[in-house]
Amino acid sequence: MLQIFALVMLSQTPLQPVAHGVASYYTVTSSSGVTSSGEVLDDATYTCAMPHGKFGSYYLVVAENGSSVLCRLNDRGPYTSGRVIDLSEAAMRRLDAGAELMRVKVYKIDLRRILDFFKLNFAGKK
Repeated sequence: MLQIFALVMLSQTPLQPVAHGVASYYTVTSSSGVTSSGEVLDDATYTCAMPHGKFGSYYLVVAENGSSVLCRLNDRGPYTSGRVIDLSEAAMRRLDAGAELMRVKVYKIDLRRILDFFKLNFAGKK
């Protein structure tokens, strides 16, 4: 995840949390297996569910313990009061192998803007 922070810093994109609070996770066995975006839920991918946002957008989720993971939004939720994001099983395990709930901050990451920055500033340089 250090690479993502470096990209954000180099592109001069300010990071402001879009949500902070409790994260939970969901699995294929605990849900319908099909996401709101129409994708089949895959426990092994880094995806997430949030009440708002464009499907396919990326979010950096940073846990209180300092761990972080980059997730792609492909579902809606969570539907439990007090929770701000549902993570795939792989994403939650990346943050903390034993946690079922954890406090997090969530940041929207504009990958297109970051990639454009690198194309403009580093393309063709050796």
